[in-house]
Amino acid sequence: MGRNTVAAGLILCVTLIMPPTIARAQYAPTVDISMIHEAHHAMEKGVDFLRSTRMDDGSWSSYPAITALVVTALLRCPDNVVDPGDPMIERGCAFVVSNVQPDGGIYTQDPMRSYNTAICLMALVESANPVYHDIITRAREYLIMQQADERVGYDTVDSLYGGFGYGGDERPDLSNLQVAIETLAESESYEDISEADLKTVGGVDHKTGRRPYYEKAVIFLTRCQNLKSTNPYNFATNDGGFMYYPGNSKAGDTSSYASMTYAGLKSFIYANVDRDDERVKAAYGWITRNYSVTENPGIGSDGLFYYYHTMSKALNIYGTDFIVTVDGVRYNWREDLIRQLATIQKDDGSWANDNARWWESNKDLVTAYAILSLLNAGWPAGD
Repeated sequence: MGRNTVAAGLILCVTLIMPPTIARAQYAPTVDISMIHEAHHAMEKGVDFLRSTRMDDGSWSSYPAITALVVTALLRCPDNVVDPGDPMIERGCAFVVSNVQPDGGIYTQDPMRSYNTAICLMALVESANPVYHDIITRAREYLIMQQADERVGYDTVDSLYGGFGYGGDERPDLSNLQVAIETLAESESYEDISEADLKTVGGVDHKTGRRPYYEKAVIFLTRCQNLKSTNPYNFATNDGGFMYYPGNSKAGDTSSYASMTYAGLKSFIYANVDRDDERVKAAYGWITRNYSVTENPGIGSDGLFYYYHTMSKALNIYGTDFIVTVDGVRYNWREDLIRQLATIQKDDGSWANDNARWWESNKDLVTAYAILSLLNAGWPAGD
């Protein structure tokens, strides 16, 4: 993906560029110039912090997925925030590549193999470096093979069919699926699967354009949504939001909560489900009833920065600048989010969650989430 140098003081809006292989709304959202300055300043401070915490081996926190999130954020920053040739980007990519395994996955010897592979794959795709082509191709195939389908003993009647888990014996969940589907969508140009491999790899059928991994993902997504008209399971309620995996929610029972609802909306769009589909409409309806940039509605401060990252990406590709809530109030979510992130940034340039659940006390991880959220909210990702 290309990089833009942005003269922040000269623009009143930014144009979001979506992956060319995916049908997305393309438009120029208006963001007030003061918010552009806020975002620019906050990103600069965040990048300075990340520069100070880089490990001697080129990593952040000595962990592939955290390093890959940081690298992705750095690559997407405008050139006047991070120079494209900055050595820390190359060294970060080198650390990611050092964790490539013989099976094509990119992970350390821990249970989170699929999760690490998906996030590391995204960073290498973002680098647009042709030297990583074969690594990307093999990592895509590895990731596709992690989907819960017939190849690994699941049948379409199984509630978890079509999902992705962390790897190993972990059951599929929506958090892992949303990362996997985004990464597969953003890396479609690297598909290099022969017709003979279709049944074993589950890849794209070049004759019809079908991508079975999207179709299977939609089955899982539908079973994660609280929508009685489409979800066949009795545990589903009817508010349109999403749970963590079928029959289980981090908000208790099968209750909907925000980070998973945005993950569901985002995944439907990446899997090419139309915006007019009742499942997409129901998810967006839940969002309009539960809008917030101060908490993760349904679970409060748990996973707050993961929520910001997922929310901003989902609304970005959904294609809207404003959320109109049930009481008729119209919110510019981009400006609200930029303002909130600038307000809660630490003096050292980092971000961190006082609630340490899901690693959110790790400043490297959370600062990467925050920078990516700022980019989603008001900054061009490239051309």
